[in-house]
Amino acid sequence: MSSTERSSLETYRLKKLIEELESKEGKATELISQYIPPNRQISDAMSNLREELGTSANIKSKSTRKNVQDAIESIIQKLKLFRTPPKNGLVIFSGAIPRGGPGTEKIETYVIEPPEPISLFLYRCDSKFYLDPIKEMLVEKEIYGLLVMDRSDATFALLKGRRIEIVETITSGSPSKHDAGGQSARRFQRIVEIAAHEFYKRVAEHAEKIFLPIPNLKGIIIGGPGPTKNEFYEGNFLHYQLQDKVLAVEDLSYTEEPGVYELVEKAKDVLKNVEFLKEKKLVQDFLYLLAKNSGQVTYGEKEVREKLEKGAVKTLILSADLGTTRFKLRCIACGNTKEVTYTKQQIATMSRKEICEKCGGTMEVEEEKSIIEELAELADKTNAKVEVVSTETDEGKMLMNSFGGVVAILRFSGQEQ
Repeated sequence: MSSTERSSLETYRLKKLIEELESKEGKATELISQYIPPNRQISDAMSNLREELGTSANIKSKSTRKNVQDAIESIIQKLKLFRTPPKNGLVIFSGAIPRGGPGTEKIETYVIEPPEPISLFLYRCDSKFYLDPIKEMLVEKEIYGLLVMDRSDATFALLKGRRIEIVETITSGSPSKHDAGGQSARRFQRIVEIAAHEFYKRVAEHAEKIFLPIPNLKGIIIGGPGPTKNEFYEGNFLHYQLQDKVLAVEDLSYTEEPGVYELVEKAKDVLKNVEFLKEKKLVQDFLYLLAKNSGQVTYGEKEVREKLEKGAVKTLILSADLGTTRFKLRCIACGNTKEVTYTKQQIATMSRKEICEKCGGTMEVEEEKSIIEELAELADKTNAKVEVVSTETDEGKMLMNSFGGVVAILRFSGQEQ
């Protein structure tokens, strides 16, 4: 599955899992990473693991030997659930993760069906999980080159999935008008033309240095005020491979960084499938409905949860920066339960125990889940679409800062429910 086909929720989940796995470390070489490509048999991996199990008997440290063997056995048990690898292959991580001092290790096992096909057949035992092949799948592959220019300067940028990266700005040094000096208009015009030509060559050299090394560059978009960008493009100054990748030349009002953002907006028809613009449009659609038909949207965790429970949500939009967690508490004495939401700051100071409102007993945490996962599960029950939006765009920042990162577009307006 390509990164464009993968849903924003799937991408978010994979990123969070990788972050979690990266944070784990064994006290010795006790963490096992097993990669199985789709064209290999499960039996091949089983045979290899049994060989490793035999070899592990030679490990001198008793605790390390036991932990490695337990991790291998855990992977073998997981593999028994599969007759063949899934279409993109299979990745299993297992190992003894310390909870505190020596002897507190507990075997943790994670099974991943990768979002893209893997070609690696690998068994690795180390103090960290081997994550590079999975992390590579999250590298943005939808990359576009952006060039904004006029006679004064040129700005180079890259549009990578959900973010814009300004690379550099160069100035031309070209004279913009006839100043005092006694030069004839014709001679001065010739000087301007030569300076412009040299500037175009410099722009092309910088474009070649920045854009040409990018594998699978999707395209280049050029923009700027006035005729400069047209003269540059029509003059074939770009390297022929880059010239063939130019998708559009747009008229702009601005240059430099503001011009880059204007260029992306102007070229939205060409870039309609890019995550950056898809996220912007998603939030803009919510804001439009909020202004024109506020009964068809809602925001805030409590309000959105109520609509989800009623099956009224069409699209649930969540900020990837949401750091809140939903806790289910149960009273030790009377069994009374309640659910609460805490922010990162509250979690850091909470004792993980509360007083029961019914009997005064102690309530302890029975279950905890990120608010994104908890709301996404509610949405799944009623087939509501879930979108997780980054804060790379102005709209994404507004979603988080102005609406708490939780909004929803409803199936019907409030008056018709």
